[in-house]
Amino acid sequence: MKMIAVIGAGTMGNGIAHVFAQHHFLVHLIDTDKSALEKAISTIEKNADRQIAKGTLTATSKETLLSNITTYTDLNTGIGDADLIIEAATENSVVKKKIFTEMDKYAKPNCILATNTSSISISDLASATQRPSQVIGMHFMNPVPVMKLVEVINSKQTDPLVTKTIVSLTEQLGKIPCVVNDFPGFIANRILMPMINEAIIALSEGVSDASTIDQIMKLGMAHPMGPLQLADYIGLDVCKNILEIMEKGLNNSKYTPANLLVQKVAEGKLGIKTGEGFYKY
Repeated sequence: MKMIAVIGAGTMGNGIAHVFAQHHFLVHLIDTDKSALEKAISTIEKNADRQIAKGTLTATSKETLLSNITTYTDLNTGIGDADLIIEAATENSVVKKKIFTEMDKYAKPNCILATNTSSISISDLASATQRPSQVIGMHFMNPVPVMKLVEVINSKQTDPLVTKTIVSLTEQLGKIPCVVNDFPGFIANRILMPMINEAIIALSEGVSDASTIDQIMKLGMAHPMGPLQLADYIGLDVCKNILEIMEKGLNNSKYTPANLLVQKVAEGKLGIKTGEGFYKY
């Protein structure tokens, strides 16, 4: 693989573009919003500067990294030569399926279509294409340039050769691929989100305050970040959405979002991105 297209220039999309470009792949970063693309390139530059400060990247490598990325506002133009397309749009199945239909329409026949979804069915997204055996999940962790894990998610129709290719590609990025099967929430969020939800319930019941709950999980369970702080980092709206997907997909009320989480989202207190969630920023 030489050419990678990434659809969506948000936090995950620009991180994925950054990592591929750093490892000498040509990257087409695509978003219909030109300002989002400009912000993405600025973010990639800042993150590369952090890497230089830490000694994990040289100034010359930064220039090469940036030169490997080309931005596009038109999906058709941006994906035609891609060997792999990674969709990193908003966590909404309707939006993603529409993008997958377009990807399938304009991508070359042997191109692999991947999604960075953290919870939506890979099989469902694959049904929007004429190549379901070439559809797979690549769930990167945030921040992408730092985190080693990539959940590689097979649908029931994913060709084993496609899985093998993506596992090998993930290793080329210096990441660690973990292959899982297509169930709501996969593994990472199926375990993480109920923990976050339970921490929110404990907070709402007055068991303790947010900082103490987080401190207990950090000191007692060796978590680098407490569940409430992590929820703020992920985005409370995203947490709520993932829980709802799991509740519906697994038909189990234990995944029902906590009332306090629903309230915070309704108030627009979504975490770091809005300046307030369970903490103020």
